[in-house]
Amino acid sequence: MHEGNQSGVSDFILLGLSESPEDQQVLFWMFLPMYLVTVVGNVLIILAIGTDSRLHTPMYFFLANLSFTDLFFVTNTVPKMLVNLQSQNKAISYAGCLAQLYFLVSLVALDNLILATMAYDRYVAICRPLHYTTVMSPGLCILFLTICWVFSVLYGLIHTILMTRVTFCGSRKIHYIFCEMYVLLRIACSNTQINHMVLIATGSLIFLTPFGFMIMSYVRIIRAILRIPSASSKYKAFSTCASHLAVVTLFYGTLCMVYLKPLNTYSMKDSVATVMYAVVTPMMNPFIYSLRNKDMHGALGRLFLGKAFQRLT
Repeated sequence: MHEGNQSGVSDFILLGLSESPEDQQVLFWMFLPMYLVTVVGNVLIILAIGTDSRLHTPMYFFLANLSFTDLFFVTNTVPKMLVNLQSQNKAISYAGCLAQLYFLVSLVALDNLILATMAYDRYVAICRPLHYTTVMSPGLCILFLTICWVFSVLYGLIHTILMTRVTFCGSRKIHYIFCEMYVLLRIACSNTQINHMVLIATGSLIFLTPFGFMIMSYVRIIRAILRIPSASSKYKAFSTCASHLAVVTLFYGTLCMVYLKPLNTYSMKDSVATVMYAVVTPMMNPFIYSLRNKDMHGALGRLFLGKAFQRLT
């Protein structure tokens, strides 16, 4: 390998959203509470589901894994970003950058696949309620989750290995908050056509296929709901999947703002959309799933108050 390649000792410099010290202080105190709320919210969701036998169902099993994924996702990126906002040294090693990239890519894919699995769970619950317990057996749920993890790990490995073949011989300054695929490809000085082609091909499989599956699931769900004669029953049926639909909309909406564009048009203005899917979406998920969910309210109450909550209810 020639000098200046990825084997060199040079680190990447994560410049973040702004180089102004005043802006960095504002950003630090904005992102720190958001990170803490995200961690606390997702940990509470996991603990509530894990400790309450009433929530040991397929829907909450996948929700707990979604919360774990979101928790891991923000912990992979936000702490380093907060340190950089408070430090003059904004360097990240080449190995550290690749590790961050691997977990970022893998966890976004895992989030997406779990959301698709949750859509299937809602489809079975609403369209085939009499067969729900049989179809969504514990064994099948574990199999679905295992498949999600395998595909996500492979997806991350493919792109991380391909990134090790990319040469960085110029400036290693990254005008971004973390090591992200498109940004690294933008500063590369070698041919990245293979990376871009594989990104499109695998992205179509990992993201567009599950998204299409979710659309078909919800088309059938809506048809089933419209056939319900009672208005109150329609509302009850829709409310069981409204939270999932809101999370899917938020996830894909922010993701599309960043990635549904040619690589050569990628710019700093996309940082806002990146913050949305990297920080805001994981923070909002616990609120969306627990805001109007009586089962979750009860589980959280029992988690905090124990027997006192049971006497109150």
